[in-house]
Amino acid sequence: MVSSPQQPLKSSLYLIGIGGTGAKCLEAIVHLAATGLFPLGKMKLLFVDADESNGNLERSRLILSNYKACYDSLQSTPQASSWLKTEVGSYGLWSPFGTTRNDKRLNSFFGYTSMRQNHPSLAHLFDVLYSVDEQKADLDVGFRGRPAIGAAVMSQINLDNLNEAPWSLLMNDIRQDLSAGRDVRIFLCGSIFGGTGASGLPTIGKLISGKLKEERGNEKVKIGGLFMLPYFQFSPVGADVQPNEVYARSENFLINTEAALRYYSTQAEGSFDKVYLLGNENRSSFSFSTGKSTQKNAPHFLELYAALAVHHFLTLDSMETVALISRSGVGTMEWTDLPSIGEVRPKLVQAVRFAYLWLDNIIPEFNLARSVGVNQYSKIAWFPEFYRIPKGVFNFRQRSENLPDFSSGEEQQSIKTIETWCKDFLQWIYELHNCEGENVQFFLKGALKSPGGAKGEFLNRLVDGDPRDAVAINNDSVQNILSQLEDRAKPLSDNQKGTIGLAKILYNLCKL
Repeated sequence: MVSSPQQPLKSSLYLIGIGGTGAKCLEAIVHLAATGLFPLGKMKLLFVDADESNGNLERSRLILSNYKACYDSLQSTPQASSWLKTEVGSYGLWSPFGTTRNDKRLNSFFGYTSMRQNHPSLAHLFDVLYSVDEQKADLDVGFRGRPAIGAAVMSQINLDNLNEAPWSLLMNDIRQDLSAGRDVRIFLCGSIFGGTGASGLPTIGKLISGKLKEERGNEKVKIGGLFMLPYFQFSPVGADVQPNEVYARSENFLINTEAALRYYSTQAEGSFDKVYLLGNENRSSFSFSTGKSTQKNAPHFLELYAALAVHHFLTLDSMETVALISRSGVGTMEWTDLPSIGEVRPKLVQAVRFAYLWLDNIIPEFNLARSVGVNQYSKIAWFPEFYRIPKGVFNFRQRSENLPDFSSGEEQQSIKTIETWCKDFLQWIYELHNCEGENVQFFLKGALKSPGGAKGEFLNRLVDGDPRDAVAINNDSVQNILSQLEDRAKPLSDNQKGTIGLAKILYNLCKL
């Protein structure tokens, strides 16, 4: 178990997720960023995938979009909170085939017809290296778990390509950060056992390292890489695939891994300042898919480790160390199995408690307020502290006439935006607990599945291995938190109220 590292650097972080697994790792990183675990100047993401409609990719991009919407809303109220403090941007998606190529077959990409006419010996070598099925396979679903196919396409990337968008934007931002004296951290992640990640990780890492050759002598630039080893499997049995169809085969994952790591050690060594390898001997079973929207695998707890690898990368005092991490028992995952538990657990717990309370208590109250009308709802103690109540209601004396109108479009949109973030985050946490063959013991899984009607009944039982004493746990109730919510709101100015102010105060109160 690695010891807790120093506080994170005030750096700019550039994240590149390669392939479907890389996109899932970025999803986990975005979720942890929301908890305040990455106190950075900025974080910018780039997705790399030949399969532009990959389901894992689309979900990650939606999570990022929802994060950005919630982040933008929170900036409107100056109330301090550690929640969603990191600005996260995106360069979008880059495909090695570009945006104009319609025919994404390997033989078309290399101009096989012309090759046979003008360079027959080269065409013969091409035939030796790739079967007819591989040459003709449509790669619009990605590299079909074949790193040899991916390596052929990725090998055609040259340094000049990095002068085109989105690479040019990324490189310009990096150099602007360095000119301003800021630390720059670049982190690439993906699987090393499939097609896109196995071929793209070492290649793109080497290209970026070479492009930044002069800056690499600067201690302010560090490049990290996360190679995900096999952690899931699938079977095409019963799937609609043809006998000779080219597709990813989980029985080849270890062979792909060995080949990719061998390539890294011989061709890309020195490109990364730090490399992380993550794998799991218990492989979860995912549904089979050749790609596109049906390749949408559930989040896995190993992707939480992937996000924590980024945290470790940011907090290193020295890039010379070797970090080892393992869990105490096969098939079980507890808090003590996480690195930097003293920092990670409180932030995860606070975010989960907030999302749970918002969905299980606050949203039902909002729904009731809409159905019966604010005029009839002002008797809820905390409500008038954040929203304007019409005069003459229940002889109620309004705290301020300048508070926002609960029924306004702006307030309703803020409620919807925060609700969406809470659902995304809790669903991700729930899925981490639902890995096949694993007993993940972070939170009470049943309470996370569909919050919305228990009125916070499970709040003080939400955390597995709760470190508090029995008295503190018994006193931990929704009623106590809501009473504090009212008290905390009273000294605040009107522009710190409304839905955003309510959410920020509640988030602070959810800290154990």
